Amino acid sequence: MINTINQIIVAKLGPLGPIMIVAGLGLLLVIVSLPLLMQRRPDPMERLQKSVKSEAEQKKKSRDQALRTSDRNDKLEKFATFLEPQNEKDMSDARLQMLRAGYRSKNAVRTFHAVQFIAGVGALIVGVIYTVILNQTQKLGFQAELLYTLLPGALGYYAPKRYVQQRVQKRQNEIINGFPDALDMMLVCVEAGQSLDQSILRVAREMRTGYPALSEEFELVSHEVRAGKERVSVLRDMSERVGVPDVASFVTVMIQSASFGTSMAEALRVFSAEMRDKRVMRAEEKANTIPTKLTLGTMMFTVPPLMVVLIGPSLYNIAQMMSGHH
Repeated sequence: MINTINQIIVAKLGPLGPIMIVAGLGLLLVIVSLPLLMQRRPDPMERLQKSVKSEAEQKKKSRDQALRTSDRNDKLEKFATFLEPQNEKDMSDARLQMLRAGYRSKNAVRTFHAVQFIAGVGALIVGVIYTVILNQTQKLGFQAELLYTLLPGALGYYAPKRYVQQRVQKRQNEIINGFPDALDMMLVCVEAGQSLDQSILRVAREMRTGYPALSEEFELVSHEVRAGKERVSVLRDMSERVGVPDVASFVTVMIQSASFGTSMAEALRVFSAEMRDKRVMRAEEKANTIPTKLTLGTMMFTVPPLMVVLIGPSLYNIAQMMSGHH
């Protein structure tokens, strides 16, 4: 029977007829079995492995995105020669200023100059529009037009710089005010048996609510030490990054204590007491300036009304007498 079927196929399709029939049947089986394979329920272990693999890939992707430059900064890359100082010293000073203001991004300097340029140009355009509208209602001179046009642009250009300076001053004042408390807490941690690195990390966690800027600096020191950077270098970087004399003195004391092998707790005890005394002296200094400020306010707002009350009636009587005499 098989031979008969084979002879019929060869007679109809030629010598390759049986192979063509087998290939067609195989293709038909594949087509029929594909929907069944697609509808097959996935194995729970395979689903778990896919989920773990997907989470790992997502974490790696987010980590890579955090390390790479963002799209916004990539857009500014083409303007790097225009938005960044080309001198190495100026670039270093600008980065240090951004660090002291709390902006630690790699492209902080570029972003700052971009904001400064956009604010200046935007304010200049607003000044031009205002001058044109004002010139339609009243005739302005050349100096007035120049003033109304350029003054908003200058204010818009220097406003970001002023904001960064105020932010630096605010952060430094916060660090100065919270540094004595941080030293007291660090002394307690060291005397309790913790190492200096553990004490710095604990102080960073505890000071986060009251003094976030100081907590951020201590936390950065702790992370850099954990990453394997030398502690002396980390402390010196902190001193330069903060720009506060009290922190610079603290770093010097810590480096000397580690170099000469003296007790860290004793050095912290003496230095924290000195910092508390300095805070009291700063408070007393501010209190001593209050009488001078009050005297100036008194002279400006109290003496003139008092003179009017005392001399006013006499001047009025003299004026009446002179008018009656005439």
